[in-house]
Amino acid sequence: MSSFNLTNDSLLGILNIIKFLFSITILLIGILLSENAALTDCDRFFYKPLIWFGVFLLLVSVTGFIGACFYDHLPRMLWVYHVLMFLLIVAGIIFTIFAFAVTNKGGGRLLLGAGYKVYRLGDYSNWLQNRVNNNRNWNKIKTCLVESKVCSDLYSKYWDVSFNKFHQKPLNPIQTGCCKPPNGCGFTYVNPTRWVEENWQVYCENPDCRAWENDQNILCYNCESCKAEVLDNIKHSWKKVRWFYVICQMLLIIMYAVGCFAFRNILIDES
Repeated sequence: MSSFNLTNDSLLGILNIIKFLFSITILLIGILLSENAALTDCDRFFYKPLIWFGVFLLLVSVTGFIGACFYDHLPRMLWVYHVLMFLLIVAGIIFTIFAFAVTNKGGGRLLLGAGYKVYRLGDYSNWLQNRVNNNRNWNKIKTCLVESKVCSDLYSKYWDVSFNKFHQKPLNPIQTGCCKPPNGCGFTYVNPTRWVEENWQVYCENPDCRAWENDQNILCYNCESCKAEVLDNIKHSWKKVRWFYVICQMLLIIMYAVGCFAFRNILIDES
């Protein structure tokens, strides 16, 4: 076996150090997004793919660094590294396409005279709908929504305003769908989180009208409108993350191509 080419050795080592630092950056971004979002802290589990991507890239970069530094003793390590790197890029591309596909549908609809939009669960992709219709997922999100006191804050801010003024306030999606009954249920407004249920039997065809409770721990947290508002938050969050994935994939493909060139030179030197 010929001696390991110093130039290619250094190039592979530098590339994997960059990937290592890159993976740490991705991990930190994923953790920060999942922990520090203002209104999306209740859907933090949707950021897990970004965190797992960072973890896997970290392991791959360590494998490549070891293979580059100890090639004479572990020649197969670089083969393992390139296979794992290829699989990571393919998986990343598939996930990026998937993220674009599931976040293209859905959006709010303006109401005449209202300062906020209303959202329908059926407007979003089936995959996202299945995530919030899963009782285990939704119970976690619902518990987080209650604990975040987003509806209590709505009451504290607008408790003394009339219905007409409240109707014109720029409510955020969670406040619109989870803290008040849907428009058209026939309830009488008392305050932002309390509505008198006088004629709900007439509107029983709308399941959200029957799901509403004045109990501050229930409100409309079981409503489809609430699930739709959460999905809208997820959609906008993923729209930001998916472009980050695109940038990641472009950088990884460039580094992978350079690494393959260096590895090819190593094999040529040995032949």
